[in-house]
Amino acid sequence: MSKNPNLTLSGPDLAALLCSRVCHDVISPVGAINNGLELLDEGGADSDAMDLIRTSALNASVRLKFARLAFGASGSVGASIDTGEAERAAKDFAVAEKKTEVSWSGPRAIVAKNRVKLLLNLFLVAYSSIPRGGNLDITLENPEFDASFKLVAKGKLMRLPPKFVEIATGTAEEAIDAHSIQPYYTVLLAEECGMVLDYSASAEEIIFTAKVAAA
Repeated sequence: MSKNPNLTLSGPDLAALLCSRVCHDVISPVGAINNGLELLDEGGADSDAMDLIRTSALNASVRLKFARLAFGASGSVGASIDTGEAERAAKDFAVAEKKTEVSWSGPRAIVAKNRVKLLLNLFLVAYSSIPRGGNLDITLENPEFDASFKLVAKGKLMRLPPKFVEIATGTAEEAIDAHSIQPYYTVLLAEECGMVLDYSASAEEIIFTAKVAAA
């Protein structure tokens, strides 16, 4: 499998941009928690403040748990991960966002860490293709061996994430930043796993797939 010409970030730059992405994801709910505490300090409605704090704390916790699996080490180098953990992380992420329903089918298995990370990052790419929400169906086949992942997104105002397409096809012209690091990491993980990414779009759905490259 040929090397994608866009995958040029050094290790330190990749780590720094992924950290920026995680911080971006959690800063909003953490800020909302602070706003709720300020509302309590000012004598505001206790029930409203506590609802804001509770919802925001859950959102921050879900995002951090997801990031630990999708971006973090999640154990030692070369470790394996239970796909059941990935399923729970993806569904909890969607529940916290309250706009997309996620269905998951396929065998539960202990598989190579980078394959699970690829699956969760492809989930984020597919999730971003339906910004107004909708349905996301995830199917795993033979995850321990000749793995195949298929994610089907359906919703209003669907669109293929342009940065993902540019990076996946090796045609990105702008420098990778904290906004494009996630699709970059998805493509990088696919190459590390020896899996081929593909995608297609129609008026009814957008399909993303990852399959083990033919020998």
